[in-house]
Amino acid sequence: MKKIYVTTLGCPKNVVDSENLMGLLKLNKYQLCDNPNDSDVLIINTCGFINDAKEESIQAILEALQLKKADPTKKVFVAGCLSQRYREEIEYEIPEVDAIFGVEEYSEILKALGTGHAAVDNIHRTRLISTPRHYAYLKISEGCDHTCAFCAIPKIRGKHRSKPMEQIAEEAAKIAEKGIKELILVSQDTSHYGRDLYGKQSIVALLQKLESVPGLEWIRVLYWYPTNFPTEALELMRDSEKLVHYLDLPIQHISGNVLRMMRRGDTRESIIRLFAKARETVPDIALRSTVILGHPGETKEDFEELLRFVSETEFDRLGSFVYSDEDGTEAFTQSDKVPPSVAEERQRMLMELQREISLEKNRRLIGSEMKVLIDEHNADLKFYSARTYRDAPEIDNEVIIVDDKNKPLKTGEFRRVKIKDATEYELYAEIIE
Repeated sequence: MKKIYVTTLGCPKNVVDSENLMGLLKLNKYQLCDNPNDSDVLIINTCGFINDAKEESIQAILEALQLKKADPTKKVFVAGCLSQRYREEIEYEIPEVDAIFGVEEYSEILKALGTGHAAVDNIHRTRLISTPRHYAYLKISEGCDHTCAFCAIPKIRGKHRSKPMEQIAEEAAKIAEKGIKELILVSQDTSHYGRDLYGKQSIVALLQKLESVPGLEWIRVLYWYPTNFPTEALELMRDSEKLVHYLDLPIQHISGNVLRMMRRGDTRESIIRLFAKARETVPDIALRSTVILGHPGETKEDFEELLRFVSETEFDRLGSFVYSDEDGTEAFTQSDKVPPSVAEERQRMLMELQREISLEKNRRLIGSEMKVLIDEHNADLKFYSARTYRDAPEIDNEVIIVDDKNKPLKTGEFRRVKIKDATEYELYAEIIE
């Protein structure tokens, strides 16, 4: 029986792809192992979104090849976004790689391993979840129809393709049966869900369907696209017992000048109206967004406008990227590039501002009571880490609860806490009996 080790790089969407692959490997009697040294085959599911992700993927490939050098019987397979986009370059530059696969080429991977039984049509039934037992990601669609100037995702993942509602509901039910409490929906453009299958925007109908899945307590939605955001989702969020009051809406910028160069369909005014509508409809909503610094053509004035907007909006959570020059994109051909050092300094200034905002907003929570989901126990440092509804795993804030040996907590359980202290990105709390 071949032993296989799978490495996953990149976003939660890639996590789902690896989980689908691992489910098929297990179905086909391959043994999954936790240590690459023990494996016969190493499969690296790469990310190719930005330069840093590419470098991380290449480093992972080279590390796997070092293991192969020490044991020539091992094989190294490379899959995912990087190999989808740069298959020929990998073949030429890293010929030691045994096989290269694109995105979701599950059948081809199985054939290369020596089996023809793919069961790809039922992949949602065989998926092997790799996240902690209390939360899981569910990918509701693949690809993207937008043509943002900076983004290579449509070239890698193709056009938008929605999963049927019935299949998503079935997968969600199977996830809940495993005891998972938090379901996190992911896609390239969540707002667009259903247009290709049903001829109309159907994400709200999907969320209503998922609300009826027994066992789930939190449903979190990531990667809303602002241009076609369905405002009726806010009413559903307000009235729902399961849909958490959390809006992840990457805007990329606020300057009209930069938004036009990015080929975004939004304007400063439409973005401001949308956030105002969200806070009006769901007063305790947690707003999360992502922005890009240093896009070609971004001026000092554009950046200062972004700073003022972030200061006025007071996002609960904010992520940022320095612009990455991606060949094949429209922005790649633009001549008015921002020097990387300038872009990095702008990112530093923006995130320093956000740290101050985050600290102030966290301090306002001191003395309040909140429901949290226990994520893990750090036995060495004697504390539990947990999350509020305002926080997605891996990317957002944590709640730190001091370990009380007389009152142990269980990973995956919900508890009420009182907030006692706060830093920029952590809340410190005690359990309320």
